[in-house]
Amino acid sequence: MASKIHFQMDKNIKRTFKAPTVLVLAGFIIVVAGMKAASSILVPFFMAVFIAVICTPPLFWLQRKGVPKILALIVILVVILLVGLLFGALIGSSLTNFLSALPDYQQRLSAHIATFISWLHEKGVNIPKEEVPDILNPGWVMSLAGGILSSLSSILANALLILLTVVFILLEATDFPKKLRAALKSPARSLSTIEKFSRSAKRYLVIKTLISAATGLVIWLWLLILGVDYPVLWGMLSFLLNYVPNIGPLIAALPVALLALVQLGVGSAILTVLGFVVVHIVIGNLIEPKLMGKRLSLSTLVVFLSLVFWGWVLGPLGMILSVPMTSLVKIALESYEDTRGLAIMLGSDIGD
Repeated sequence: MASKIHFQMDKNIKRTFKAPTVLVLAGFIIVVAGMKAASSILVPFFMAVFIAVICTPPLFWLQRKGVPKILALIVILVVILLVGLLFGALIGSSLTNFLSALPDYQQRLSAHIATFISWLHEKGVNIPKEEVPDILNPGWVMSLAGGILSSLSSILANALLILLTVVFILLEATDFPKKLRAALKSPARSLSTIEKFSRSAKRYLVIKTLISAATGLVIWLWLLILGVDYPVLWGMLSFLLNYVPNIGPLIAALPVALLALVQLGVGSAILTVLGFVVVHIVIGNLIEPKLMGKRLSLSTLVVFLSLVFWGWVLGPLGMILSVPMTSLVKIALESYEDTRGLAIMLGSDIGD
């Protein structure tokens, strides 16, 4: 009888714990489906939050120097507008020209592959020519690069919405701690945790943006020296994909190497790849870890999964925003003792 009661209790406990799991899973699926359906609204919003977080340190610095809040905000907005106009002027015409020339580049690339297959046949390696397009078709890499840059340029169509959102976020930023003090029951403890997260998040995004900008600038100069077409475009792509560690530089390097192969030959393609490797080793593996610290590094598996997931939900720009968003989640988890174990699971090292 006792064993029967014990079995019934176990059954009831299992049933009790099953329901919340199913509900959480269902809620997650609904939220993801809603995000995917609303990606055209969410992407500009996330971009606005991203820009606002980067802009808050200079805004607060200006205010500490005695500049009035409204004047400091105007200065920041003028800088954002200038950067946006510069970005549009730099990649606008280059992107249009590249996309129009993309079919020609892919055709020439196919010719190079056919020549390579013929050479393999001469060496006794037989690959059926009809299966080559399915097995070896690197043209999709160029299309992916064009898709990422096209989706980024389409953000300019939402420039006004993004700018207004940035303005409202920055206006709220200075008053947000006061509102939290009034709303929270134990403001001292909660504000300490929120402040720690905010400080780490700002530091991460600002340093990552500066490092990515330096990467894009060096790649642009190197491709300009080599004479590869559209160096500004590839510098911008390197800047964007540098937010995605390990995988991002590889995605950025492949289309440029293929373009250099088609345009200038094997020697220039090798030099192009060499330039990317040197930049990745010096900036990505030496400078960045010293500035960022290993604590903020993510597991390669987590990077890949977040890239696939956010890319599927939000499109090409979701791929770029995926790692910054995942890193912010990791920083938030590290801020609380109860969730620090989850942050360790997301990290690349047990000592995180």
